[in-house]
Amino acid sequence: MVRFPISMSRRSGSLGIRCLAITLLVIASSAYAQQDSELELTLDVTTNTIPLPKIFKPNIDLSGRGFNRDAAWPQQIAAKEVLDIWQRDIGFGGLYRIQYSLWDIGQISKDRDAQNKLLGNYDTIIKNINDAGGIVILDIFGTPAGLGKVLDKRSPPWDLKAFKELVKSTIRDLSCNKKYNIWYEVWSAPDLDSFFLGGQQEYLNLYRTVATAIKELEAETKRHIPLGAPGVSWWFQSLSGNTILTPEESLIYELIKFCYRYKLPLDFITWHGYSTSPVAERESTIYNKTAVNLIRDWLTYFRSDRNTMLIVDEWNYDRNLNVSAERQEKSSVSASYIPSRIKNMYEAGLDYQFYFCLEDFQDNKEGVVRNVGIFSFDPQSSEYKGGPKAIYNVFRMLTNLGPEMFMVKLDDEFVGVIATKAQDYIAVLIYNYIDPEIVTDYLSRNISNLNSSERKALLSIIKSDKLAKIMLRQLDISKLRENKKVKAILKKTQELNDLAREFESNARKLKFSIKNLKENYLYQRYAVDSSCSANCDFVPLEEKEVNGQDLYQETLNLNPYSVNLVILKKRPKEPAKVLPPEAAAQAAPAKQEGGEKPAETIAAPGQADFYTGNTKPKE
Repeated sequence: MVRFPISMSRRSGSLGIRCLAITLLVIASSAYAQQDSELELTLDVTTNTIPLPKIFKPNIDLSGRGFNRDAAWPQQIAAKEVLDIWQRDIGFGGLYRIQYSLWDIGQISKDRDAQNKLLGNYDTIIKNINDAGGIVILDIFGTPAGLGKVLDKRSPPWDLKAFKELVKSTIRDLSCNKKYNIWYEVWSAPDLDSFFLGGQQEYLNLYRTVATAIKELEAETKRHIPLGAPGVSWWFQSLSGNTILTPEESLIYELIKFCYRYKLPLDFITWHGYSTSPVAERESTIYNKTAVNLIRDWLTYFRSDRNTMLIVDEWNYDRNLNVSAERQEKSSVSASYIPSRIKNMYEAGLDYQFYFCLEDFQDNKEGVVRNVGIFSFDPQSSEYKGGPKAIYNVFRMLTNLGPEMFMVKLDDEFVGVIATKAQDYIAVLIYNYIDPEIVTDYLSRNISNLNSSERKALLSIIKSDKLAKIMLRQLDISKLRENKKVKAILKKTQELNDLAREFESNARKLKFSIKNLKENYLYQRYAVDSSCSANCDFVPLEEKEVNGQDLYQETLNLNPYSVNLVILKKRPKEPAKVLPPEAAAQAAPAKQEGGEKPAETIAAPGQADFYTGNTKPKE
């Protein structure tokens, strides 16, 4: 589904209310600590690990461009050439979201050959993912012509019975007959009229229609078919507009209640999360609970499974711009944002995430241009002409993480680490991301600590020119009339802003220590930073031998907006040296006057000396 500019919607999503973020968002408080320019990280490779959570997999939405010259290719999916590159380098072993447009399929119903080719292309992509051990989330959207209340793919269906039979036929073919591993999602961003023209009850009825079809198929085939929703533009949004101050009015809350009332399946819950804040999932509410914990409480209250999967099914680095330099020529910014956001998603308690998306949008019939893709392309070229941004190499780094994760953490606002291991290697990913909107984000995370009058005072400062003057140290905080609590938050925000401004232009040093390396390793370091924005080779910038030792230390320079991946691969043990018979005879102890003296060990002609690596010349 093409991502439209937020300005096209009458209902504000999370991006549309950025200017109201401080007014409306009540985000969890976090302790502030002075950040040093030099950091230390110690990893003991003998400590316990946990299985690497699946949220760290390079899961993405396969959307792209929004058009294709081949009408038989799914118009919502990135070019085939890009899928081939991804499959070659990364593979399809994770979770992948596919936009499945019933409208597009219906538009070519009169040309059966073209329609069969289109369905065949969808089928091939799904099969390739399943064959690789991956799972597909199939986002069903787009009411076909003739079934909608108006002639518009965003319309709710007027004939729910006919819509149910269409959906049931689709799911029967993919999940029951072909037995693909697919989770079905009902629509995307229904709270935005760029994507759905109906009201809240019409959406709930739509969900019930799909859920009923799935229940009937499960009864027929005894095969479980996962179903979820609603994919709203932010977790607290509703179809009539809402803010975080009233999360109980959200579509997610209503959907949980609706499924409880009608005994409908709800296997996973989805929402979008476009932001620059890496801690967006840690936002709290007036109930002093994070979004994740609050949603789980709703599930418990309505007698549903508290462990129902919670998924951010669309997210990206976003400053409310359709075309952003930080997603193109300065793509190291959004690249470094990726592991920072994912790490915080994991710590917030989410189950899965899907980065949006595989390829940029350009030259489509809706006129939407958005450079949100991992790949860019030239729409003027008749042949495929495109390539990966620096973002792509971060996903390749994620692919190289080991299956076991160490529980280590850097106590730093900007730098973080994901440390993993496999049977024969250790992989440590280190990111340095500085939120360019850290002032508003930090104030948002702390505003819930204030009472109503304190909050009003802080909002007054934010709306005036005082906040900018405070951050520039042109206004003395001590001279403000506000109470100590408000002043303390402003003071900490000021200090954090100073650090952010310093670290966004200066590298940080990390003293990296590894304990108990008992074997020999090959050390490799990969990096993504401002030195390359597109078509960057994924090759080690540094390689060297590391001998087994109790403590190995390395000092890394972490450039602003960078990601480093350090891999230590175990060197295979050298096989025991076997001498040919002639050499063995020469090596036997020889009797000499004065007693026995062992002869010198002689290597076979041309054989490398085990200790020095030198090769003896043939005689």
